Amino acid sequence: MKKQEFSKRRQNLMNIMGDNTIAVLPSAPVANRNRDVDYIYRANSNFHYLSGFDEPESLIVIVPGRPHGEYLLFCRERDLSKEIWDGYRAGQEGAIEQYGADDSYPISDLDDILPGLLEGKEKVFYTMGNIPSFDQRMVGWLNHLRNASRQGMHSPTDIIELDHSLNELRLFKSSNEIKAMRTAAEISAQAHIRAMKFTQVGQWEHQVEAEIIHEFMKNDCRSPAYPSIVGGGENGCILHYVENNHRLKNNDLLLIDAGAEYQYYAADITRTFPINGIFTASQKAIYTIVLDAQKAAIAEVQPGNHWNQPHEAAVRVITEGLLKLGLLKGKFETLIEEESYRDFYMHRTGHWLGMDVHDVGDYKIGGEWRVLEPGMVLTVEPGIYIRDPKSLAKKWHFIGIRIEDDVLVTKTGHDVLSKAAPKEIDEIEALMAEAK
Repeated sequence: MKKQEFSKRRQNLMNIMGDNTIAVLPSAPVANRNRDVDYIYRANSNFHYLSGFDEPESLIVIVPGRPHGEYLLFCRERDLSKEIWDGYRAGQEGAIEQYGADDSYPISDLDDILPGLLEGKEKVFYTMGNIPSFDQRMVGWLNHLRNASRQGMHSPTDIIELDHSLNELRLFKSSNEIKAMRTAAEISAQAHIRAMKFTQVGQWEHQVEAEIIHEFMKNDCRSPAYPSIVGGGENGCILHYVENNHRLKNNDLLLIDAGAEYQYYAADITRTFPINGIFTASQKAIYTIVLDAQKAAIAEVQPGNHWNQPHEAAVRVITEGLLKLGLLKGKFETLIEEESYRDFYMHRTGHWLGMDVHDVGDYKIGGEWRVLEPGMVLTVEPGIYIRDPKSLAKKWHFIGIRIEDDVLVTKTGHDVLSKAAPKEIDEIEALMAEAK
């Protein structure tokens, strides 16, 4: 993203904040993996959204109308001895020249400078609870100002949750964000194709995962957007299975839920296919229901429709399909009303997608389902999971199928960003046969 994109985002936030306010946003702390090894650092999404700055030990301060500059970035100073060990630092000059800050200060000077910026403001936009250690510092600065009221200092009277304002801004993607998400989806689709071509009976789940990660990194995605799910057979019936440590068996299905992160934007795609390349009759029957449910749900992704309409469409198709196969018994409308489908389909049909795989944004406003609008991106991911219920014939046991795509709401309908990943039965079987 160019500096102008981040500047526009900060301006949008200031328009929400109004006059005589200040926003304070600390970066995510470094997380220790074990002993003296840390996890690879990733700035929290809101911090990157406003700054594009990815160094730890940093802080964003936004002060609308401040004569000496509205955007301040506190960060580490340049230090050659430390940069030799741990890498380049932007420093104060880099924060201004490279990242568009109006002014920049060493993070070590925060205690001396921030209380003065807080003083006299009516409202502070800050989210308590994200970083408890920083909450304590913020409370300390505010208490100091309150206690100094006799000296004429004025302490802010309102603390407003910053996340809420940023969540609403992030829900609507710009053209540059959509471009990044489209790239993430296309790379992820190629990774799923690679996995289908690679998969054979006797391999290990993590070997398939390695092919997916290879495709991500080969295409400039240094990380998956979330831990990849590669579940063969009954493991496909575990919604968040991430162990990926079992052998792949003949006549089982393989469920892969994997998406790349490209320039901080996530893809989230699920495909399910037969390990030996050919669906059994029972697998094909369940797969067809899930695919039909997904198509019905995607058709409901239209501007002006409400958030729950895709889910309602998927539920009806799944319930009808299970009823026809005899896996559900009773009257259709009663089964819908009693949510009997939840024995086989226990999750929602989608979620917001963006910088976070389960992205920010309200699903209801005023107690009513939110209306879909252009620029929103969501997943559509119905599934059916049969975990060996004793009352069903053995041919249905341990069939776990989910099909997930990333869908952009447009002015006239929708655009499936992940459409390059095959999901028709004949496409999948032909692709796998060609690879053998």
